[in-house]
Amino acid sequence: MDDVAIGVLSDHRCHLGEGPAYDHRTDTAWWFDILEKKLFEAKIATGETRIHDLPMMASELAVIDDHRQLVATADGLYVRDVATGRLELHTRLEDDNGRTRSNDGRVHPCGALWIGTMGRKAETGAGSIYWFFRGELRRLYASITIPNAISFSPDGTVGYFTDTHEGILHRVPLDPATGFPTGEPSALYDHRGGEGGLDGAVVDAEGLIWNARWGASCLDVYSPEGKRLRTIALPATRPTCPIFVGSAFDRLLVTSATEGMDEAERGADPKGGMTFLFSPGARGLPEARVKVSAE
Repeated sequence: MDDVAIGVLSDHRCHLGEGPAYDHRTDTAWWFDILEKKLFEAKIATGETRIHDLPMMASELAVIDDHRQLVATADGLYVRDVATGRLELHTRLEDDNGRTRSNDGRVHPCGALWIGTMGRKAETGAGSIYWFFRGELRRLYASITIPNAISFSPDGTVGYFTDTHEGILHRVPLDPATGFPTGEPSALYDHRGGEGGLDGAVVDAEGLIWNARWGASCLDVYSPEGKRLRTIALPATRPTCPIFVGSAFDRLLVTSATEGMDEAERGADPKGGMTFLFSPGARGLPEARVKVSAE
């Protein structure tokens, strides 16, 4: 396991820190505490951090343009005004199912959003993974328990995802122009029986997959062929998701959680729930802006 110097970007202990995104045009990172209904905003250069209260649970943010964001929530995809924080419903998402909420997601290089849903108590098979592009929403995969690791190859021809409950990292061929699958998923890496669970992921400029391993205090790096290349130790038991940030995309932000811990476990994991920042010796790519309309 690699020992890398890990810094703390935010010492706020999130209940369920998740969904980090980065807008390189403003050098701003965003992430959520899903269960506490909070959105975090941090300037990477200075570390200045603001916390915004939300009216509902939310888990994923994508940039639309300089003034608007798309936020995935428990009942829909909302357009958020950056200046005011105002939310306006754009597309309903399982709003007729009070048992589910949104979870992991990522924007494909073409501007399509993949977004997962799951049971609020992680009920087996209660969730799905959806594709959203230019105002159209389609369900890709059903009977998912905990959708995670949604990420894409730099050229947009391959997608990755997992069901943390199942423990297999999948790859699927995609149409690079739409981010929609052109074939069936196949197993890329089998983590069943391994320590911890596959959680959120991001792909770097070389096509390597950086995956947070919940419950194992680490981040793993996989090749596009499914070989584990590196494991980096993290100072929190339950890391959740990474994103490359900074002007050169050469720093990695990782969220974490304390969900499910009792008081003794929280005490034994003093940095659990904090948000970390470090230099991993790799570079990422800017995330595409999400396309919400047909124009």
